[in-house]
Amino acid sequence: MAANTKRGSGLSDSAGSVGAGDTGRTNQDAARRFTWAISAISVHLEELRYFWAKALGISGPQWMILMALSDLDEADGVPVNVVSKKLNVDGSFVTTQSKLLEKKGFVKRRPSREDGRIVQMSLTDKAYKQLANLASQQQALNDFIFAEFGENELDVFTSRLVALQNRLEKARLKLILDI
Repeated sequence: MAANTKRGSGLSDSAGSVGAGDTGRTNQDAARRFTWAISAISVHLEELRYFWAKALGISGPQWMILMALSDLDEADGVPVNVVSKKLNVDGSFVTTQSKLLEKKGFVKRRPSREDGRIVQMSLTDKAYKQLANLASQQQALNDFIFAEFGENELDVFTSRLVALQNRLEKARLKLILDI
């Protein structure tokens, strides 16, 4: 039955077996386990995102916009397109959600000084205060989550994940071009 599953996955049974014995199959099995683990991690991260968002009375995607602004803002605000790229979402989505966040007092939106068509976003004092109130809980949770990693290990692991993210983006584009 496992062989049927592999055939049905669109992966060739012979793709990894050329002169490699079971290495190709083992790599495919490891890749599948990795993919399932990443999927489960994604679900758990989404649940955490919704928990933090609920604490502020906002949605999970709005929480991610706040986090992106917190990471990216260097005192002059962040353009909508930069936030949308970081979150891998359409700019119109960030525009709509940031307007809602502005109404709730979490985000300031203003035209760019250089180009009035570009909207710069930044966190408000209210947002900074609310995030500061959650900081100790977040730190405790992060300490628990990453307890098995030393600082260097976490840096290396993160670098590898970023490299994988880049490869996945290239693979996505390759599939689009090949279709």
